[in-house]
Amino acid sequence: MSIYRNTVWFVKGLQEYTKGGYEAAAKRFAPADLDVNLSGRSFMVTGANSGIGKAAAQEIAKRGGTVHLICRNKGRAETAKDEIVAQSKNENVHIHIVDMSNARQVWEFAQNFSANNQLHVLVNNAGCMVNQRELTEEGVEKNFATNTLGTYILTTALIPALKKEDDPRVITVSSGGMLTQKLNVDDLQFEKGTFDGTMAYAQNKRQQVVLTERWAAQHKEIHFSSMHPGWADTPAVQSSMPSFHAKMQSKLRTEAMGADTVVWLAVSAAATKQPSGLFFQDRKPVATHLPLASSRSSPQEEEKLLSTLEEFAQKFKP
Repeated sequence: MSIYRNTVWFVKGLQEYTKGGYEAAAKRFAPADLDVNLSGRSFMVTGANSGIGKAAAQEIAKRGGTVHLICRNKGRAETAKDEIVAQSKNENVHIHIVDMSNARQVWEFAQNFSANNQLHVLVNNAGCMVNQRELTEEGVEKNFATNTLGTYILTTALIPALKKEDDPRVITVSSGGMLTQKLNVDDLQFEKGTFDGTMAYAQNKRQQVVLTERWAAQHKEIHFSSMHPGWADTPAVQSSMPSFHAKMQSKLRTEAMGADTVVWLAVSAAATKQPSGLFFQDRKPVATHLPLASSRSSPQEEEKLLSTLEEFAQKFKP
C-alpha cells in the first residue's frame, strides 16, 4: 500500500469525509431532490439491519417505497424492520435472510426473488472487514466473498428483473478507502504475503468501483453508481476498526449522513441526470483516483476481474 496514497487520502478524509465535511457539502444540497413519492417502486437494500443500510432503508420507506431488507441475522433483521416500520409508518417492509458471503445462497435468493417480485432499485450495501484471513464454507476468502463476489452475483442475477422496470438503478456503497488501492487481479483472495484486512477491504471497494463502471457500459438501460458514505459512526466501523473509531469518534458522521447520498442516488431525478457509472460523494461525482497516485488499471486487468468473477459465479450457480 503506497505511503503517498495513504497520506494524501487521510488528509483529504479529514477535510471531506468527516461530519464537518458533510455539513459543508450539505449547504449546496437541494432539499426538493428528496421530496418524492415512491409508492409503487420496489427497493432492495443489502446489509440493512444496521448502519448505513438501515438508515437508507428507513428514508426510502418514509417516502412510500416497498423495501426488501437483505440481512444475514434473522433476529437483528426483525428488530430493524420493526424500527423502520415504526419510524416510516410504512408496512411494505420485507425481510429476506441471505448470507452474502455464500455464493450459492445469493444465486438461489436472486433467482427466486426475480421470479416473484418487481425490483426498481438495488442498493449493494452489505460488506465486511475481516481482519484475519478466513475462508467461507465454499472455500472463498471471506472479504472477497462478501464484498465483491456476493455483490457481483446478486447484481448480475437481478439485472434482467431490473431491465423490466421504469427508471431502474443500482447503487453500490463503496468506500473512499479504495483510493489507496490499485486493482490487483493477480491475488483476489489475498493468498500472497501478510494478510491485511484493511487493505483487503479497500481492494474490494476498488473492485466495486470498476464493476460499476463496467456494468454501466454493458447495460445502458440501468443507471449504475458507486459512492463513498464518508467516515460514519456505524457498528461495522466500531467492530472492524476500533482504534480508528476511538481516535476519530467526535469527527465521524452519523449513519443518516452516511446514507444521504445512497438515498439521493436511489430516489432523486437529479441523480439520473448524471452519467451512469460514476463514483459519488455528498451528492456529486468525484474522481476515482488521487492525483499522481499511479492507481489506474488497464482494460486488460479490468477484463480479467470480470472474467474471474464470472468463473466463480458459474461455479456456484445452482
